[in-house]
Amino acid sequence: MKLKHCYNIDDFRRLARKKLPAPLFHYIDGGADDERTLQHNTTSFDRYNLVPNVLVDISNINLETTILGQKIDWPVFLSPTGMSRLFHHDGERAVASAACKSGTLYTLSTLSSINLEDIGGHTNGPKMFQIYIHRDRGLTLEFIERSRAAGYDALCLTVDMPVAGNRERDLRTGMTMPPNMSLESIISFACHPEWTLNYLFHTKFGLENVRHRISKGSANASSVIDYVNEQFDTSITWDDAEKVIAAWGGPFAIKGITSAKDALHAINIGATAVIISNHGGRQLDSAPAPFDCLQEIVETVDGRAEIILDGGIRRGTHVLKALALGANACMIGRPYLYGLAAGGEKGVIRVLSLLRQEIERNMALIGCTDISELDHSFLNTW
Repeated sequence: MKLKHCYNIDDFRRLARKKLPAPLFHYIDGGADDERTLQHNTTSFDRYNLVPNVLVDISNINLETTILGQKIDWPVFLSPTGMSRLFHHDGERAVASAACKSGTLYTLSTLSSINLEDIGGHTNGPKMFQIYIHRDRGLTLEFIERSRAAGYDALCLTVDMPVAGNRERDLRTGMTMPPNMSLESIISFACHPEWTLNYLFHTKFGLENVRHRISKGSANASSVIDYVNEQFDTSITWDDAEKVIAAWGGPFAIKGITSAKDALHAINIGATAVIISNHGGRQLDSAPAPFDCLQEIVETVDGRAEIILDGGIRRGTHVLKALALGANACMIGRPYLYGLAAGGEKGVIRVLSLLRQEIERNMALIGCTDISELDHSFLNTW
């Protein structure tokens, strides 16, 4: 299969599986425990249908919106995903470039394999930096100042990862960062010579935002589960989040919220956006799907903050359903990682292009010419 023969996210997933050694593919693809939440994140959209309005002039369709103070060309932007260079040697540079060319916002992870200054200067598109609070609290203030100096437009604090979820696929495959070519995994790496050669002959992998203070994951191999449990601060509270928001003083999202109560907490401490997310089903299995939480949170927040839906989106119709229920925008993670693994920057661009085309085509099919007009009238349940 070639990139030009990928017509949906599942096609990119299949191509990524062919391109990547097993530990890396399953790191992207897997979830926690029995992966019920991972699956339900997508199937939750099925409980709503889209209701078309016919005989509408759809010759001009507007997908533009503003999120986190940034105007974007369409209402989907890119979630933070760690260690992207493990999936393609161009890593975060390829993804940031694709986001810019697609007219949308890119979010860089704390655990990125290219440092935030590099990405800050790599494209002139809108950018957000995502923070995990480490036990080394000095890193948090450092991230804020480095993000400011590098020209990031917003910050995001991920709050749903006090400890690592039980990602059994990673345990079975022996996934580590950097990859450990052990006896158990060597056959898989040998069967993917293109990936292996690119990994060996390009820049050495490391967690570039933290390697100057933490050797785990860069100089010393570590599983993701061990890294999180050893390095992330389990004592953080809403007071700590409030201090981070105040120190930044600009557009700020709290990511990992699934309850109306926590959404209100986020607003009360100064967050300008709430990202409804369960970490892609990689943390608490049996957590609610973000889409199932959306309506209650929208009603509770009542316009006091932007609402962003993250999780399970595989089709343009999923985006339209989320916007019709009141989300201001959506985020995607796995879909663009499949594209990155399948074909680098070109793969990510094709994923984003196909998803945008689906949104625009389906806007025409439901007779809606501006995303600001999407509301409950375009939905019914079955």
